Amino acid sequence: MVIRDIFIEATYLLASILFVMGLKGLSHPDSARRGMFYAEAGMLMAIIGTLLNREIVSYEWIIGGLVIGGLIGAAMSIWMPMTAMPQRTALSHAFGALAAALVGIAEYSLQGANLGRIKIGALGLEILLGSLTTTGSLIAFGKLQGLVRGTPIQFKGQHIFNFSLLAVIIGSYIYLLRDPSTVPAFYLMVGLSFVFGVLLVIPIGSADMPVVMSLLNSYAGLAAAATGFVLNNNVLIIAGTLDGFSGFILSILMCRAMNRSITNVLFGAFGAEIAIAGTVEGVVREVSPDDVAVQLAYANQVVFVPGYGMATAQAQHAVRELGNLLESRGVSVKYAIHPVAGRMPGHMNVLLAEANVPYSSLYEMDQINPEFPNTDVAVVIGANDVVNPDACDNPKSPIAGMPILEVDRARNVVVLKRGKGKGFSGLENPLFFKPVTGMLYGDAKASLTQLVQSVQHV
Repeated sequence: MVIRDIFIEATYLLASILFVMGLKGLSHPDSARRGMFYAEAGMLMAIIGTLLNREIVSYEWIIGGLVIGGLIGAAMSIWMPMTAMPQRTALSHAFGALAAALVGIAEYSLQGANLGRIKIGALGLEILLGSLTTTGSLIAFGKLQGLVRGTPIQFKGQHIFNFSLLAVIIGSYIYLLRDPSTVPAFYLMVGLSFVFGVLLVIPIGSADMPVVMSLLNSYAGLAAAATGFVLNNNVLIIAGTLDGFSGFILSILMCRAMNRSITNVLFGAFGAEIAIAGTVEGVVREVSPDDVAVQLAYANQVVFVPGYGMATAQAQHAVRELGNLLESRGVSVKYAIHPVAGRMPGHMNVLLAEANVPYSSLYEMDQINPEFPNTDVAVVIGANDVVNPDACDNPKSPIAGMPILEVDRARNVVVLKRGKGKGFSGLENPLFFKPVTGMLYGDAKASLTQLVQSVQHV
């Protein structure tokens, strides 16, 4: 028995070390794949250690859960396209948070007042965060998938109602701390926490989903850490704390990338009122694939700027094919990555990695911006807000002060865009009306394929 306990703690220690190494590996694209392997190995060690727990009475339900969960996970990984990674991540947050909430509910149902004030405090925090993260993540999934309206959903007195609801939840939590045997207070807290998760996310516009995703990741991690305190599980405490605080730090970095505060993201309803941005006047200059092909073929340096339009068109492989073709002609090809391009942190990095674009060709915003004045052609693929010069030039714009990729400083700009509508945030982009900009309308993948063929004939 003692040997088994020592082995379990050893596997938990190893799992914790591997989680730290995995998180460290994810800090850079070159080591991200290795970091994922470390994290996967750490999770395997944690599962092995948990399955040896002496408190397990029967393995039937555990094995059934492993089989069903494994099959669902395998199906999602095989058939869900990389372009749907934000939605899949949102679902993962929901599942993980729901698991934490259910563990807390089960633990309270079994022990109730016997848990003591310290454990009931951790359990209440676990359920509060787990419940609101579950429904909040499902709403985020719905917005990303187009099942829920992407623009902020608001109603009169919304903030007052939300804060009142949060006050009731916190009041129930405090009452439960004073008297853990109060079952109605417990289930009132549980039910209202699920409702609060919905109300927390619906007033947030889809343009802010990258920050919301990282915040929900933080909540899920903190819920897991609280679960570890309730179950006396060290690996849950360590892994949950790492996940929670890294997600929170990432949220801050994402907000800085958009020149926003977290409170502004959560309560500002960005995208609801954009009239203050004013109108953009000018003439859009449309170009043909043949015209663009000549520019690309005789350029010294080309910078591709991917956005969510590339993801929806699944055009990452076509981008890489065009990049390879230009490099074979002696053109220097670089890829500019904005930290909030797409619908989740690192979205563009993931898609370009899937297309085998070398990590050395990916340039962060601070690295690539000085390069644009020496760039012959900047090719914007389905990006909008992250290249909108209003962020620098228009102090009345909702995105004023947001760091952007300064593609308008390039000698020529080509924008691949599906149609003439506004971007995801609903803001007009003056870049499209600048003299250096040519608009190539149509599906991004089809346009890039046509460019490959046209460049081959130049």
